[in-house]
Amino acid sequence: MSKKTNYSYAGIAFIILVFGIIFIPKIIDRISKGDITRDESRSEKVSANSLDSKETKSDLAYLDINGEPKKVPVFSFTDQNGKTVTNEDYLGKVYVVEFFFTTCPTICPIMNRNLVEVQNHFKAFEDFGVASFSITPEIDTPKVLKAYADAYGITNPNWHLMTGDEDAIYKLANDGFNLYTAKDDTVEGGFEHSGNFALIDKEGFIRSRRDNFGNPIIFYNGLISEAEGVDEDGIPQEITILKEDIAKLLKE
Repeated sequence: MSKKTNYSYAGIAFIILVFGIIFIPKIIDRISKGDITRDESRSEKVSANSLDSKETKSDLAYLDINGEPKKVPVFSFTDQNGKTVTNEDYLGKVYVVEFFFTTCPTICPIMNRNLVEVQNHFKAFEDFGVASFSITPEIDTPKVLKAYADAYGITNPNWHLMTGDEDAIYKLANDGFNLYTAKDDTVEGGFEHSGNFALIDKEGFIRSRRDNFGNPIIFYNGLISEAEGVDEDGIPQEITILKEDIAKLLKE
């Protein structure tokens, strides 16, 4: 072996010695302080797995008010079985909201037949429900609501037809859901109210799909059945898309 080769090995040995003297104590120090762990790569894997297993939200929009997603307000009413029902009873469930009254001679029968169709479509899902608020609570007692439920074939245990304080119900309709409700002696039945449905997710947020411009449609038309397809003005039914969007929320 030449002298030159010996010098090369000596140089490499010297570099290794210097590296050991300078860097190994630092590495040991970092390990002792917890800066480096054997689990670093494993932690990254766990983090990635956690992300993968996290429930994926659907593409349904939230109704944003002043930059905050709008949530169902606090409410407490009595249902057709005489039971007190609050907004918290619906947490963990996807549900549809409507405002109606049992003596309504115009749109309410249409709305509730459509909702019964939706109910039957999701009869296998224990986490689906409906919230129906009467706008004539002085007439619609629990007994009256129970008879109405029986007449329409309402069987879902999470479908509550509710009565209670009139002012609270009107405030909930107009401010809480922006579903217009008002007394009007000039119209048939003496009341005006929206024929739309609101869709609520399991966390209590109002959700909907977006229109062609990317804006939330907010509500679903409850006045045209799937069988009809379109009304006399050519407006298409929205029960089908309501069913589709309920299915999306049930998977969240």
